Amino acid sequence: MDIAALVTLISAVAWLAAIGLIGFFIMMASRGKPVSKGGIILLLVVIVAVALSTISAGLVFIDPDQRGVVISAVAPKGYRELALTPGLHWVIPFAENVVQYPISRQTYTMSIAPNEGQVQGDDSITARTSDGQEILVDASVIYAIDPDQVVKVHILWKNRYGDELVRAQARGVIRDVVSQYTVVEVVTTKRFEMAETLRGTMEKKLGDNGLVLIDFILRNITFSPEYAASVEQKQIAEQTAQQAKLIVEQKRQEAEQARQVAQGSADAAVIASRGAAEARVIQAQAEAQSLELISKALAANPSLLSYQYITKLSPTIQTMLLPSNAPFVIPLPGTPGLQVAP
Repeated sequence: MDIAALVTLISAVAWLAAIGLIGFFIMMASRGKPVSKGGIILLLVVIVAVALSTISAGLVFIDPDQRGVVISAVAPKGYRELALTPGLHWVIPFAENVVQYPISRQTYTMSIAPNEGQVQGDDSITARTSDGQEILVDASVIYAIDPDQVVKVHILWKNRYGDELVRAQARGVIRDVVSQYTVVEVVTTKRFEMAETLRGTMEKKLGDNGLVLIDFILRNITFSPEYAASVEQKQIAEQTAQQAKLIVEQKRQEAEQARQVAQGSADAAVIASRGAAEARVIQAQAEAQSLELISKALAANPSLLSYQYITKLSPTIQTMLLPSNAPFVIPLPGTPGLQVAP
């Protein structure tokens, strides 16, 4: 409890005491037992009550989230030009009184839901787009009184600023801004742009009247049943087309995968054939070199061929030299006159 409230309470107690004393003195006088110096006591109590009432009428305590506008019977304009800041203040008793205004954040909601906003029932904003479609908009305005313009708010609006300023301006601004966009833009590509336009316009409107816009929230946008049904059908058609496109893409990828597999198999066959051909070439070259070496060896040593011929015969064969006209004779290489028989 602040000091001003405490003084007011004590003042009320003093007045109750004065009234009680008056009743007591009258009762005692009616019984023929007047109270000695009762009048003086009563006068002192009344003086204390009047003094406390005067003090309580002059003391004003302003909370931290409040500002006070002083309405004065002695000021030239009928009010003090500066609002009272938080703390304890003194005003002229019975000639001035203080109207307090909150400077904390306040929210004004307009919604289609019956119990969400300040107005019971459907309080959404009906607006029409540039292509003639009717939409319903739910919105919330978060705002505060500018502490430096509390006196201005009191002069222009008093305590009606919520309903007659915030509500009226929000509904009018929403209708004006929505009319600049098509219904498709409102719900898709231009929604954020529209919200920023609403915010900027509301900020200026409230600022001109002593309020500060904290945030402007587009809560929900709904359509007429006919348009909602057409939008749903369009979305179904788009989803079907998208699904068909995905199937085509899947088939294309499968075909590309099969082509790559076939290409890989063909490349592998080509590589294998090329390797086999190169192996045969290498083998032929090796055989040619071997024959060349054998040829050189025979040229250098002609009897080497006879030696190789003999060593290739089966070790079980017993051989002997016969005349050249004997039967079953195998010619001995390099020796026309000699033959070998089994």
